[in-house]
Amino acid sequence: MGRPTTKSDLLSAATENYEQMNLLIAGLSDKELSTPFDFSGDASKKEAHWKRDKNVRDILIHLYEWHQLLLHWVHTNQAGTPAPFIPRPYNWKTYGKMNEVFWQKHQNTTTEEAKEMLEKSHHDVMQLAETFSNEELFTKGAFPWVGGSTLGSYFVSNTSSHYAWAIKKLKAHKKNCKAN
Repeated sequence: MGRPTTKSDLLSAATENYEQMNLLIAGLSDKELSTPFDFSGDASKKEAHWKRDKNVRDILIHLYEWHQLLLHWVHTNQAGTPAPFIPRPYNWKTYGKMNEVFWQKHQNTTTEEAKEMLEKSHHDVMQLAETFSNEELFTKGAFPWVGGSTLGSYFVSNTSSHYAWAIKKLKAHKKNCKAN
């Protein structure tokens, strides 16, 4: 399926990718769970996140924190207080630093806690998406605080697309574990 452009596709893709990610995690061996992520041997993996995330917990926390951004942004703007999606002092050029702060903040969070936190935030995001009509989600200009995009694109980015990112990373880690 391509990038969702309707409410039903968004809900379906988010649910499917979330379940696929959880099945992948549940199927990890003890070795795969205990081996730190190391993608340094792959020159194609240049983005900062390939170095930042060291384990399953780090991925789950990253997803959780981005859910929190989405939930806060929507609720704050719906309440009439204008707020950017990326909180100050960060912006779309510096959000990598914000991701590092999220990573640092959760170094004492257990994998089990991260799973529970993500499960709740996924549920909250899906519940919030349900409150909007297809038009509200996928019509540009439906909400002035969204800017030149659609509200649905933010939901897609923070659910199905982000889960696909996590799946790709988890599969790359599994492959690394088999090679070693």
